[in-house]
Amino acid sequence: MKKLGLFIATLVIGFTGIAQDSKGVTVKVTIENVLSDGGTILGGLHTAETFMKGAGVLNATEPAKAGEVTLTFENVEPGTFAIMVMHDKNDNKQMDMDANGMPQESYGTSGEMNMFGPPNFESSKFEVTDEDQEIRIRF
Repeated sequence: MKKLGLFIATLVIGFTGIAQDSKGVTVKVTIENVLSDGGTILGGLHTAETFMKGAGVLNATEPAKAGEVTLTFENVEPGTFAIMVMHDKNDNKQMDMDANGMPQESYGTSGEMNMFGPPNFESSKFEVTDEDQEIRIRF
């Protein structure tokens, strides 16, 4: 009988551990106006520390197609974040720029876009709570 009790306890603890593996919520990001097929839509979920400095704390990719493309960030813990997305048309994993510093590839952020300079965290940030979220971004 003790062995059966030990087995059941081990089984319950095992299932509890599996159930706790998926923490956080899902943040779904839909990019509304992808202008062409080809290349990849790259997206990063950023904190103030990672914004405009490289990879996000979570990253997602999807093949580009004209129209809408959706990226999904799973197991996002509550906090303050910003999302950056770009259409990497030539799949070189970086933003291509003109000689004058203007981007050659479409990009966007959550929140308000600054049309006269680079994006910043303060105008792009949003709060993740304990509920799934959907965000729409236009290039």
